Amino acid sequence: MARRKRNWRPYAYYHVVMRGNNRQNIFATEEDMYHLMRCIAHAYEKYRFTLIAFCIMTNHYHLLIRSEDDLSKIMREINRRYSDYYSKRYNHVGRIYQRRYFSKEVDTPQSLLAVSRYIHRNPIETKIPMVKRLADYPFSSFPLYDDTTTSLPYIDIHSILRYLPPPFEKTSESYIRYCLMEVEEILDIGEYISLS
Repeated sequence: MARRKRNWRPYAYYHVVMRGNNRQNIFATEEDMYHLMRCIAHAYEKYRFTLIAFCIMTNHYHLLIRSEDDLSKIMREINRRYSDYYSKRYNHVGRIYQRRYFSKEVDTPQSLLAVSRYIHRNPIETKIPMVKRLADYPFSSFPLYDDTTTSLPYIDIHSILRYLPPPFEKTSESYIRYCLMEVEEILDIGEYISLS
């Protein structure tokens, strides 16, 4: 049976998730995670895309991506390069990914904020948090919002800021505060605004 063609529109935002086969760890070391980041950088040399958010966990990774070039080509480049590295490093035979990547269009400002917050919070939403401070997790785009003097060419830390609702200012500091807030606090702000 032929694979169903994916829906993809240029310049639309997509939440992409890639999981290890049987949810097994495919990023066992920091070097593995850094290598995936190198795979993303290499894909950026060939294709036109930007990320609002990314996070690499031990058995999966997330991207919030907007591309001018076909998303499937970008993902094929990233996943093939990482799979080749993994197979060689660990003498692995067979698939390392569970299946094709998951992708879903993110088409409203509220959804972009929610998805980017969800992606960035992954390291502290585990049973045992991986870090105490999100800014200390190096395998995510969150530290780039915290320290705007550091940058990666494929990361866009500015576009999401315009979607922050009042009373948030359109700044990186406000976006960081938004990500660190609990959902209930964000909902309380929304209710307060609608009552005003």
